[in-house]
Amino acid sequence: MQLVFASNNKNKINEIQQLLPATIQLLSLEDIGCHEEIPETADTIEGNAILKANYVTQKYGFDCFADDTGLEVEALHGAPGVYSARYAGEQKDSNDNMDKLLTDLSGALNRNAQFKTVITLNKNGKQQLFTGIAKGKITEEKSGDKGFGYDPIFKPEGYQETFAQLSSEIKNKISHRGKATQQLIAFLINEE
Repeated sequence: MQLVFASNNKNKINEIQQLLPATIQLLSLEDIGCHEEIPETADTIEGNAILKANYVTQKYGFDCFADDTGLEVEALHGAPGVYSARYAGEQKDSNDNMDKLLTDLSGALNRNAQFKTVITLNKNGKQQLFTGIAKGKITEEKSGDKGFGYDPIFKPEGYQETFAQLSSEIKNKISHRGKATQQLIAFLINEE
C-alpha cells in the first residue's frame, strides 16, 4: 500500500517510515509533485494537521496523512503551541526557537511542558485523528545532538536525558510522534 505523508521533512519521514510495516510505502510531497508550501493557517495543532491532509487529498487525490506538532509550556500558558516552528520568527530556525524559549523561561520554577502531535489520516473517503502526548520538562540548556526541533531542551518524564540524547529506538517508543504513529499504524494494520 502506498500512502502519502504530507511532509517534505526528511527527519520526520525517516522517523515514521522506520515505524511502519514493510507493506506500507511512504511517499513524500516531493514524490507526488507537490512543491508548494501547504498553508498552516489554523490556530490549533489539530486544525493544521487537518488542513494539510485535506490539501493533499483534494488537490492531488491521494489517501494521505499529515501531522502537526507543538510544544506546550505550562509557564507560558501553552505557548509556543501551534507556533512552535516559527516561535522566534518566520525563518523557522530551531536554534533561534530554543534560545527564545530558554530566555522566556529564564528564572521560571515551573518548567513543565508537553509535546503534542496530531496525525490526520484521510483514507477511503474517511478522516481519522490520532493524538500523541509526551510530558516532560524544559531544561536550562541544550544537550545532545540527535533529533531535531526542540529535542535538545526537552527532557521526557522518567528520563535524565533530553530527546536529543536518547537513541532513536527509545525516542520513537516514548515520543509524542511515536505514540500518535503507533495509533495510526494499529489502525492501518486493522484495515489491511
